[in-house]
Amino acid sequence: MTTAPVAAPPQMSAGDTELLAVAQALLDRVWRRDRHEVATALRTADGRIHTGVHVEGSCRRSSVCAEGVALGTARGALAAGAALEVTSVVSVQIKPAGQFRIIAPCGVCRELISDYCPDAVVWITTVDDDRPAPVRALDLLPDKSRRRW
Repeated sequence: MTTAPVAAPPQMSAGDTELLAVAQALLDRVWRRDRHEVATALRTADGRIHTGVHVEGSCRRSSVCAEGVALGTARGALAAGAALEVTSVVSVQIKPAGQFRIIAPCGVCRELISDYCPDAVVWITTVDDDRPAPVRALDLLPDKSRRRW
C-alpha cells in the first residue's frame, strides 16, 4: 500500500521530522485494515528511535496501541537500571482518503506516556484547526494524578 505522506509542519524539528518519516514508512509497510492501523516512532534521550504498531485483537480489549508497544520496546532496549527518558513521540494513522495523519494518543496512552515521560513532546493534530502541534505529554491530561514510582 502506498499512501500520501503528511508533510512535516514548519515548527517540527529535524529530529521529530525524522520520527514522522519513520512512523509513516512503518505504517505504509505493515498497514492492514482493522488489524494494524497506527504506527508510532519515539526518540529516547540517547538519540535512539523506537517504533510500535497497533495490534488489534478480536475482542477489542486485547488490542494494544502503537504507543504502548513503542514504549515497551524502548524500555526493553535499555541497560539494567537505566531510566526510560523519551523526548518526542509521533503517531500516525491512514485516513480513509489514503492520506497519513498525525494523531493524538488515546486516553490510556496519554496516561502511559505521561507516567513514564511527562516532559516528552507529543505531536497531535488539533481539533480546532486540524493542524499538527507539539504538546508536552503531561499537558495532555490536565490535573493528572501523579503516582510516585
